[in-house]
Formats: sequence, C-alpha cells, structure tokens
Amino acid sequence: MRIDKFLKVSRILKRRTVAQEACTEEKVLVNGKNAKPSTKIKIGDEVEILYASGTFKFRVLNIKETVKKEEAATLYEVIS
Repeated sequence: MRIDKFLKVSRILKRRTVAQEACTEEKVLVNGKNAKPSTKIKIGDEVEILYASGTFKFRVLNIKETVKKEEAATLYEVIS
C-alpha cells in the first residue's frame, strides 16, 4: 500500500491530500529515508512524521484497504 493512503486509512492524517503534501515536503520518513507519496510500505516498516512541535514515530503492524474508526489504531504501534 502507498504511504499516503496508509496515513489516511489509519487516520494518522485526516486526508490523503494532507498526507501527499507532507510527503512532498519531506516530512515523512520510512525506515529513515524520505518518502514520496507513492512509497510502498509493508508490515514492520518504521514511519516517522516530522511536525513543527516534534515527531511521531510508529511501526506498521497491519495493512488493510479500509477499516472502521475504532479499528484504525490496530494498524500501527507507537514507538515514540
């Protein structure tokens, strides 16, 4: 799955366009490398999002095309 779609499906970022903008502005890292919106992710990848106030780092646990709001947090595990 593409990183921009995963960020939207997992509800880490609200909209896919916001996820795409974050990637093009080099604010999303996958396994320590800058990610384009089309970067493919797999289970076990570590993703870091750089915010002005800090960073949000998580590990991908599961990949699904659609999930309910209550199940969105089961797709990833927060690292720091």
